[in-house]
Amino acid sequence: MAGRIVRRGAAVALGAVWWCSVLRLAFVPGAGVLEGTIAAGGWGLSLLPVHCVPKSRAAGAVGSDRWWAYWREAWRRRGSGQGNGEGPGAAPGVG
Repeated sequence: MAGRIVRRGAAVALGAVWWCSVLRLAFVPGAGVLEGTIAAGGWGLSLLPVHCVPKSRAAGAVGSDRWWAYWREAWRRRGSGQGNGEGPGAAPGVG
């Protein structure tokens, strides 16, 4: 419980610092490199895929052993002419 409070408090504090730097860049003529660095860094952090989970916890994730088996089987089907009908120009339901 305490860890959650600390994380949220840090997120709020860093968010406030980021907003202050963005507002200074927008409205204060003397804003400089520090404010720009903070604003760009915060924007870059917003691009991180924080909604991702490790493959071991993801629902429906295929392990590396199954992944290789899948592609081996796909190459065998392709070489044998069986195909799966999903290639470019393939007619639906034919394969």
